[in-house]
Amino acid sequence: MIIDCHTHAWEYWPYQPSVPDHTSRGRVEQLLWEMDRIGVDQAVLVCARIDHNPDNNDYGAECVKKYPGRLIQFADVDCSWTETYHQSGAADRLHKAAEKYQLKGYTHYLRNDYDWFESDEGIKFFEKTAELNLISSLALGSAWHPALRQLARRFPTINFLCHHMAGARAGEDPPNPNLQEILKSAEVPNIYIKLSGFHYVSQMSWDFPYSDTLWIVRKLYQHYGPERLCWASDYPPVRLHMTYQQSLEVVRKHCTFIPESDMELILGKNLQRLLKK
Repeated sequence: MIIDCHTHAWEYWPYQPSVPDHTSRGRVEQLLWEMDRIGVDQAVLVCARIDHNPDNNDYGAECVKKYPGRLIQFADVDCSWTETYHQSGAADRLHKAAEKYQLKGYTHYLRNDYDWFESDEGIKFFEKTAELNLISSLALGSAWHPALRQLARRFPTINFLCHHMAGARAGEDPPNPNLQEILKSAEVPNIYIKLSGFHYVSQMSWDFPYSDTLWIVRKLYQHYGPERLCWASDYPPVRLHMTYQQSLEVVRKHCTFIPESDMELILGKNLQRLLKK
């Protein structure tokens, strides 16, 4: 079982510069074709109501209904680009989204208001997350990690999934203080890391297999262990930097320090376990 824990699908391509096939390039059928071609069994649709796609949560739900057993929806709940970002009523909006879309998790992209986790609204939001037994998939950088550790300790039943190696960067100067913050979060057992976004982490976004990033993956593996790492592609944005297959092989073939038994956990079994909780 191989599960891609971070993909997107849109009815209208959201990025600039514009593309000639804007109504088809981001559609879920493109993702499923790629998955079938290389043997990926399931994928998490991380919804993002960005440009041209205010109804992306609804589209994600349609995709799950149309292709049962292949897709899991993580709805966009108050992400940083929305008008409701960190406004009052976040817990109620989360509850409504969870009921409407029958969620197992949601995604929340953050800005730099690092005190929100400890605010009244933030606490209510994560109390609701715990009550509904949802996975919290967070887009955040290393500066968020002190607050994330405190939050994760306060809500030990919530599993937190950090996007794209949690914001690590290969170009950081020694002693790598930002990476050290990310590694310190391994002390908290309900914080997980997505092994994805190699092109973001690398100093050269085109240079597959991103050899300047592999030491960071090794550090994450050593600190978090194989049980708290999950492979992800970041499809379709990843196509600007590498193919879908390469997004898998950069982990499966080029992270040679990870034994096969541990690789099975990272490529699917870990997320499968989280989804069943």
